[in-house]
Amino acid sequence: MIVRLVVVLLLLAGIGLEAAADELRPGYLEIRQTGEETFDVGWKVPAVGDRRLSLYVRFPAGAEIVEDRGGRFEGTAFVERWQIRHPGGLAGQTIYIDGLNAMSTDVLVRAEFLDGSTLVDRLNPSRTGVLIEASPDSLGVAVTYLVLGVEHILLGIDHLLFVLALLLLVRGMRRLIGTITAFTVAHSITLAAATLGWVSVPIAPVEAVIALSIVFVAAEIVHSRNGRDAFSFGLLHGFGFAGALSEVGLPGNDIPVALLFFNVGVEIGQLIFVVAFVTLVALLRRPLAAAPRWLALTPAYAIGALATFWMLQRVVLIG
Repeated sequence: MIVRLVVVLLLLAGIGLEAAADELRPGYLEIRQTGEETFDVGWKVPAVGDRRLSLYVRFPAGAEIVEDRGGRFEGTAFVERWQIRHPGGLAGQTIYIDGLNAMSTDVLVRAEFLDGSTLVDRLNPSRTGVLIEASPDSLGVAVTYLVLGVEHILLGIDHLLFVLALLLLVRGMRRLIGTITAFTVAHSITLAAATLGWVSVPIAPVEAVIALSIVFVAAEIVHSRNGRDAFSFGLLHGFGFAGALSEVGLPGNDIPVALLFFNVGVEIGQLIFVVAFVTLVALLRRPLAAAPRWLALTPAYAIGALATFWMLQRVVLIG
């Protein structure tokens, strides 16, 4: 009963976190070198309706716009594209995001160079500029993708809800470890396969089916308690992780490092969530010991209802 009450609390917190995540979506700056001194620039800023965040890219002195390709609202973002020229290129130069220090959001920066190297970095209100290095070292790539993996799982409410359902579904520590391990192995396989281009699956339908998988697990909580589909569902969730990683891209010279550490980050985030859940259950066991018995199946129905809403919402978006 205590576990179920904790699940209800986490679901309520998760709904709020999802709303906050929508408000705090990161900006995305993509720079592609097209010549010794020319670069295509893509700039995506979070937006609500026809209002965008006041974030602006500031290139180093001497940079000039060669072609302004305009901007438009696309979904929940305002997207601008243009081409710039900077004498001598951008290597060794710093690019700033004006207005970031007054926001509660991050900006992901990705730069591709003619030699195939890629730089990926994340800026935040306390660090608003990125130094462009034509050949980023493997350690920097590892740290960046590790953090991306942790942040993705902790802000991926649907993935966390699936793990939460597994925690509620499976009885016994040995079976729980086996179930979580099966889920981990499975999503690692499809994450690697999809990211490396071995298989290709449209992301929008996958996101809808991921929500459906949570509905199935919620039904298992009510009817059977076995978690037998953790591996197959893990394969599905791996495609979801790959979709998120595809938005960031992989550095051409360090793909194995980036892929490995993104996956490690996902697992660290998952472990943080599991430990936090177990700790919260232990802390609330005594205060909530007198909870009414009718709440026994509330978490399962709450998880199923929320996942059903997500599924219908995503199906509508596909249409």
